[in-house]
Parts: sequence; C-alpha cells; structure tokens
Amino acid sequence: MGLPLRPLALRLLALTFPLVARGFPDETLEKAAKSEGYCSRILRAQGTRREGYNEFSLRVEGDPEFYKPGNSYRVTLSAATPAYFRGFTLIALKEGKEGDKEEDHAGTFQIIDEEETQFMSNCPVAVTESTPRRRTRIQVFWTAPPTGTGCVILKASIVQKRIIYFQDEGSLTKKICEQDSTSEGVTDKPILDCCACGTAKYRLTFYGNWSEKTHPKDFPRRTNHWSAIIGGSHSKNYILWEYGGYASEGVKQVAELGSPVKMEEEIRQQSDEVLTVIKAKAQWPAWQPLNVRAAPSAEFSVDRHRHLMSFLTMLGPSPDWNVGLSAEDLCTKDCGWVQKVVQDLIPWDAGTDSGVTYESPNKPTVPQEKIRPLTSLDHPQSPFYDPEGGSIKLVARVVIERIARKGEQCNIVPDNIDDIVADLAPEEKEEDDTPETCIYSNWSPWSACSSSTCEKGKRMRQRMLKAQLDLSVPCPDTQDFQPCMGPGCSDEDGSTCMMSDWITWSPCSVSCGMGTRSRERYVKQFPEDGSMCKVPTEETEKCVVNEECSPSSCLVTEWGEWDECSASCGLGTKRRHRMIKMTPADGSMCKAETTEAEKCMMPECHTIPCLLSPWSEWSDCSVTCGKGMRTRQRMLKSAAELGDCNEELEQVEKCMLPECPIDCELTEWSQWSECNTSCGKGHMIRTRMIKMEPQFGGTACPETVQRTKCRVRKCLRGPGLEKRRWKEAREKRRSEQAKKNADSEQYPVCRLKPWTAWTECSALCGGGIQERYMIVKRRAKTTQFTSCKDKKELRACNVHPC
Repeated sequence: MGLPLRPLALRLLALTFPLVARGFPDETLEKAAKSEGYCSRILRAQGTRREGYNEFSLRVEGDPEFYKPGNSYRVTLSAATPAYFRGFTLIALKEGKEGDKEEDHAGTFQIIDEEETQFMSNCPVAVTESTPRRRTRIQVFWTAPPTGTGCVILKASIVQKRIIYFQDEGSLTKKICEQDSTSEGVTDKPILDCCACGTAKYRLTFYGNWSEKTHPKDFPRRTNHWSAIIGGSHSKNYILWEYGGYASEGVKQVAELGSPVKMEEEIRQQSDEVLTVIKAKAQWPAWQPLNVRAAPSAEFSVDRHRHLMSFLTMLGPSPDWNVGLSAEDLCTKDCGWVQKVVQDLIPWDAGTDSGVTYESPNKPTVPQEKIRPLTSLDHPQSPFYDPEGGSIKLVARVVIERIARKGEQCNIVPDNIDDIVADLAPEEKEEDDTPETCIYSNWSPWSACSSSTCEKGKRMRQRMLKAQLDLSVPCPDTQDFQPCMGPGCSDEDGSTCMMSDWITWSPCSVSCGMGTRSRERYVKQFPEDGSMCKVPTEETEKCVVNEECSPSSCLVTEWGEWDECSASCGLGTKRRHRMIKMTPADGSMCKAETTEAEKCMMPECHTIPCLLSPWSEWSDCSVTCGKGMRTRQRMLKSAAELGDCNEELEQVEKCMLPECPIDCELTEWSQWSECNTSCGKGHMIRTRMIKMEPQFGGTACPETVQRTKCRVRKCLRGPGLEKRRWKEAREKRRSEQAKKNADSEQYPVCRLKPWTAWTECSALCGGGIQERYMIVKRRAKTTQFTSCKDKKELRACNVHPC
C-alpha cells in the first residue's frame, strides 16, 4: 500500500514558512531559521487512496467556502471508524505556491490541547502530534491571513502504522478562499445540502471541566456556575451564533446574564427553520464529580432540512464568556447520520462587554465587536493569561450521540456494528449486566410517577445489595429510574393529546414590584380517535421582581430554573439562583436574596440500609521509611432517613517501607593513656567503643583510636641506670596485668554466639520484615554487667507492590 517511513528522509515537498507567526518568541523564530532545511519539507504522497471511501478527513468548522481575514476557525482532522492514525502534520499554504519562500505560508495555528498537538520543534509554524499513539481526532484553531492573501490550501499528512497518506486532492486537503469585500456582512456559511432520509434523534451531554483545580487563577469560589444550556437543531438559513459574526440580543443576554429567555424566543421565532429547541438546566457549582451530579443532557432531532445543531452556555460569572458549538453538521456526505461527535471546548468572547476578569464590573463594548475565541495573550489580568502564549486549558467537553433513527434511511454506505447497536431501542437491550460477584434482592415494585400531569416525571424502584463477593469488582447501582407521565398521558392511549414541554416562562410584565408572567406549550400529536385536545396550552402566574421600587433597591435577574431535588427518594430540597444586575443607586448594600430553596418530594423510599460506595484506594504510608499506617474510606450513599448504618466507613492497616537508615553510635572518648616511654619522646592513645553499627545506609563509623605525642624527662646516658628503670617498668606492667586477670575471674565478661541466619520474610509483597539474633553464650554472674543481653536485628524485605 505504501513505502516504509524513513526517518527525516522521506520524499518531502519543499516548503519554507514565514517566521513571523504571532505568539512565537524571538528565540523560537531564530531556531526555526537555523533549521530551514527541515522546515522547508513536508510529507509527500506515500499511500494509495481508495476511491469512493475516505478513511481520513480534514474539516473546517461550518465547512465555509470563504474566510474572513483575521477570523479564527476550528480545524478538525479525523479518522472514520475503525480507522485511526498515529501521527500527522498540518500546514496552510497560499494557493499555487510550492513553499520555497517565506511568504508562501498563510495564517497561523493556535493549539487547543497540548496533550494532543504541538508546534514542530524545528518548524514552529506547522502542527504535529505531541506523542505518537493511536488517535481518531485532533483539533486546532486557524487564524485567517490578512486581506489580499487570496485562496489558502490547508493540507494534512497522516501516519498510520508505517504508511503515510498525503493528498493534493481529496479529503485531506481543504481549499478556502478570501471573502469578497462586497459581500461583507453576509455569512460565509456555504449552501449545505443534506441527502439523508428520515430523521435521527441525538443526545447532547455536557461535561464541564472548569474548576479551581484546573483553572486556579482568580477562580470565583462562591458564584461559579454554568448557565442553562440553550440551542436548537436548525437549517442552513438560520445561524444562532458564529465566530466572526455579531451576537444577537439573545446571545448577549446568555453571555452577560446567563438568561436563556430571549435566546429561546429568538429560536422559536424561526419555527420553519428550527426542528427542536435544545435546553438543559444550569449547574451550580460549575463542577462536581459525576457520582454526585450527573452531567446535564438534552435530546433533539434532525432531518434533511434541519440537519445542523448549535448551542451555547455562559461560563459564570464572567463579562461575556461562553462555550458552545455553531452549526455542527450531523448529516454525512454518504446520505447518512453522524454516529457520534466529541468536541473539546474553550471559552469565546461575545464582543458585548470589555471586562477582562471573571468579576469585572459591567463595561459595554461600544461599538460591539465580533465573536472570537479567547486566547492566553488577551490581557495580563485575564484568568487565562500565559506570557508564553500557550494554549488555554479546556473548560468543557460536549458529546453528541445518535440514539435512534426513524423512517426509511437512504445512506449508501452500509451500517457498521456500532451503528446498528446504537439504534436498538432500550427495551431491546435488557440483558442483565450484573456481575456474578454481586448478590442482590429482587427489585421492589415501581413507585408512583412523580408527575400527576402530562409533564414528564420519573418513577423509581430499588433493590438491596446483599453481598459483594469480590471487592475489586464494582457493583451496579441499587436504584433504577424510568421516565413516566401522569394517568391518562400514556403514548399508547388513543385519546391522549401528546404535548410538548412547557416553554420557559416569559419575562415578568414589570421590572419592579409584582406583575404576571406566562408560558405556553403546543400540541405535538392530536388524538388518534379524532377528539379535541382539552389540555391547557397556556399558564399564567404572578411574579415579583425587585420587591422594593426605591433608590435603595437593587436590580436582579429573574430566577433561574430549579436545581434537581437533593434527595433521590422521599423528602428533599431544591434550589434556584439569580444574579445582581445593578447595585442600589444610593450606594447601599443589596438586600435581595440570590438563592431560594424549597422542599421537594421524590418517590417513596424503600428501606434499604447501608448503601455504600466501593472502598477507595489505600492512602500512602504515613511514614517515608520503616513501620507506619495507611487508610482507605468509603461513603454512605443511602440517605440518612433510610436508617442508621453501623458499617465502618474507614479502615486502617499497618504498612512497612524500607528500614530507616541507622547511623553509627559511639561511646565518649576514654582518658588518654600514660606515655609509652619512661623517658624521652613517646606517644599516648585514647579509644572509644562502637555502641551501634550503621545499618540500612546509615552514616559510617568514624575513627575509634586517636594517638598524640608525649615527652617525658630526658633519658640519662648511663646504661646501667637505664636498664634498671626498664626492668622496673616491666615489673609494673606485669603486676597490673595480674590484677586485671583477677578481676576477670571475679567478674567474667559477656560472651555471645555468632549471628543466626535471617528468618523468612513475613510478607510475599507489599513490605515485610526479617529478623536475626545473637544469643548470649556466657552471662555475667553479677549485676555489674547489666548490658550482657541477647541482640536482635530487623530489616525490610519484599517491598515491591503486590
């Protein structure tokens, strides 16, 4: 299929890039200039393309045919299932240029995810992989070049195993031309035609990743949240928002206030161009673990005419920062429906407020600016600022999965197994996936529906975990939920009116004091028996906004949607929030409440004591060497009202790490001995004893004997006298030795047997102990030698993990 990859010696297309890309330091440019030989080459065709099917594709978000100079576009390189790629190279050239001059390079790239992509170390204007591994998709931003550049060719090369794909034509090459100045203000979205048949249903799931841990700079601890998600599935004739465009009033209210009301009103006004309004609840706080709070999700449908989807949500508090998707096309070129879309999101600026920090005071941007992605070089006070111009850490990820298709499908490419399985209805996949190691009671009966009307509610059933035979295998949940509606609202009831969800409440009729607000819904399906729908389609209720209408009152937003009930069954609480739009005119403190709570009732709880989470991993040992302790915990998942739980929630066990180093220990120095001569020059010595030998890498023992010079009286020259004195000294030494021997007989010294062999290790892994002993062979007969005892040594063994 292709030629083998030769290191840095591939047949490459000569290409010299300009070294003036924004955001690169001088030293990087200097390095690139020195490496011109490498930077002027790019992978040439090394693989055979299969006609009629493209494994790999290069796509610019929205598939524009034209670019606006200076605008930023998301560029995606992807592989179709089951294909993948290990490495890639991405470049942008002016049309017709071979790359042998600096000015042949067009626009600049911006890294989104540093773990996936990076600039080439020897050529910082080209993008490549951070690490070679299997991947199916990468994304970067590309900023279009200035006016007068003309058409630009985006090209990608793919490394799969040892085969290289590079196409001068086809799905790895994208041509995009400069928009004519005469068409300024007209969207650069191309005419998108979808050839798919039937309809497809999708689920959007939003995973926020904005927290103090991931984005610590100036993080707003008390008020961080994601606003309610608002969007829709729509046609090419209606654009909710786009990079390089201007924010509508609805987008502005989402961006600055987090209010989706105006945005939803704008979407519904385009009823012919919109198939489904996409809505999901706000998240307070912005991030919580998924085992505490499920990620918000919403379902929507698309058809041949309305096959695009867009949404946005505010990152709050912020001046006018949002995340979202714009005109994501879910129709494939093969007349089918996309199986799955995964997009990592960075924040973008709506161009309506000039604040630079999360909690900057209101500062309207006049005149209004275009929507653009935030960068790490926008302002030194920005929470995303990086003086080196690095990529902004991702703040969210959105996953769009196809969950069903309806009607006759006409895609010409056969479904793969993943497509077929994804479209199975839930009732067709009811196999019990409970592990054999988890022993449960039978399911309880279904509870009553939480909704007594035709609004969507849910019902619940429970079971008890009787035993978990293998703690390493997690057991599934003990609760099961199912959507439901009140009596007489079943889909199968032929006389039932199928109603839509209620549209969000309208704004209050007054800006201060008590007024009214309304909401409406529409008939989705009339009764099959031809009867009239008697279900109300409109509701009205009183509303209070800014109770006091005086200079000392503050202006607040309307209440947001209620959070989910805090309890999964029985009695709980739910909360809703609003924000302060303007402080009192007289400078006093705002006394309006920004959080409201009320009780909520979920289906009746069945008494199931002690629903516990799995044990956490063991903590690190409490010491860095020797013996210590380590702990692990688990959480009580069942509500307190379900009964007392006496199960332990924390366990403690001993742990053994390699022995701590033991330094050498010595006694004090003895007194200096007498001079070793009776006359003339000689020497004296002093000694000290080793009390503890060094062990386990401890400090070695220093010297135990010291010698110093001494001088006694001058020796006489007479040989007879000298000989006599020498005999006297010898007799004195013999007398002292005899006395010492007598003392030894009276007080025998301590004698020890040699060290025994080391015992077997007390553990096979995870850290154990070995011991050895030195037994007293002959003990002292008096209490004077109290130190004559058996000795014992310990050492660590089998410290490798289990």
